[in-house]
Amino acid sequence: MGLTIIVPLVPFLTLQFLAHSNNLAAIVGWLTAAYGLCQLLAAPALGMLSDRFGRRPILFICLLGSAIGYLILGLGGALWLLFLGRIIDGLTGGDISVLFSYVADITEPKDRGKYFGRLGVAAGVGSLIGPAFGGLLATVNYRAPFLAAAGLLLLTLVAGYFLLPESLRKEHRIPSIAVSELNPLKQLASTLRWANIRWLLLAWFFYELPVSMLQTTIAVLTKDSLGFNATQVGLVITLVGVVNILFQGVLVGWFLTKLGSIRLALIALVLVVSSYFVLGSIALFAVPLLLIVGIILFAGSGSLVENAVRGLLSQMVGRDEQGRMSGATQSLQSLGWIVGPLVGGFVYTVWGPFQAYVASAFITLLAILCLWIALPLLQRQHEQNQA
Repeated sequence: MGLTIIVPLVPFLTLQFLAHSNNLAAIVGWLTAAYGLCQLLAAPALGMLSDRFGRRPILFICLLGSAIGYLILGLGGALWLLFLGRIIDGLTGGDISVLFSYVADITEPKDRGKYFGRLGVAAGVGSLIGPAFGGLLATVNYRAPFLAAAGLLLLTLVAGYFLLPESLRKEHRIPSIAVSELNPLKQLASTLRWANIRWLLLAWFFYELPVSMLQTTIAVLTKDSLGFNATQVGLVITLVGVVNILFQGVLVGWFLTKLGSIRLALIALVLVVSSYFVLGSIALFAVPLLLIVGIILFAGSGSLVENAVRGLLSQMVGRDEQGRMSGATQSLQSLGWIVGPLVGGFVYTVWGPFQAYVASAFITLLAILCLWIALPLLQRQHEQNQA
C-alpha cells in the first residue's frame, strides 16, 4: 500500500523542482529508471540471500530501506534528493519477489497460481485505498503522502517481526552463496540461459516493460489531456485497485480452472495490447470514458497475465530454486523499469502520448511471441504435473 500512496504524487512533487513542465514526462521517466536500475542491481542478491538465510530477515531489510527512501522523498527539498530517495527504495525494493517466494514455500505447485492471486488481492486492496488516501493527503501538502507511506512501512515491519513466521526451513536453504553469484549482470545472463524457463522469462520482460511505460506516463497523460490534478489521478489508480480485487479475488481462480494458465496468459496478453490502444486514444479525443474503459481493461487483463505467468514459472522450478526464480523475475522486471520509463518518457515528450501507447502495444506483442515459443515445454511440464 505504501507504494500506491505515492504513485500518483511523484509527477506533481517533481513539478515543484522544474522550471517548466514540458519535460515532466522525461524527468519522471529518469526517476523511475533510477529506481529500476537499483532494483536490477539488488534483486538477484535479495532473492538468493532469502534462499540462504530465510525470507523473514530479507523482507524486513526491504521494508526498512523503502521506508527510508520514502522519508527522503517526503523531506527532501531538491530534485537530487528525489533521485536519492528512489535509489534507496530501489536497492531494497525486492520485498514483492520475497513475498512470492514465501507463498511458494507454503503451497503446492498446482495451487500456487490461486494463492498468488490471493496475494494479488492484498495488493489490490492497497491499490484501492492507497491512491485515494495519498490524493487526499496531497490536498494538504504533496510531501505528506510520502511521510505517511514511510510510517506505514515501519508499522508493517514491526507487525511482521512479531506475527510472521519463517517459511523456509533450514534443510531447504542453499548451503552457501559465492560472491560471484551476486553479480547482477552475471545473474541476468544466467537467467537467460535457464533453458526450461528462458522464453517464459522473456515473455515476462516484454510484458513488464510497457507496463512501466504506462505507469510512468499515465499521470502526465491525464494531467495533459484531461486536466486531472493529484487527487483525480489518485482516484484513477484507485479504480485499478477495484479491478484488481475483483479479478484477483473472484475471477482469476475461475479463469484458471476454465482455461488453464497457458491459454489464460495468451488471451490476457491480447487484451493488454487492446488496452494500450484505448488509453492512447485519450490523447486524440480527450474523452474521460476512454480512461475508464482502458484502465478496467488494462488492470483486469494485467491481473490475469501476472497470476498465470507467475504460476507457470513457479511450476517449472524446484522448491530450492523459488527464491532464485523470483529474483530472476524481479531482475527482468527491474530491467523493464529501466528501459521502459526512459523509452516511454522520450516517446511521450518527442513524438506524443498516443505514439507512446502504440509502442507499448507493439512491445507486448513480443511477449505473446515469446510465450508462444515456450508452449511445447510448458505443455510437457503440465503433463508431468498432471501425471
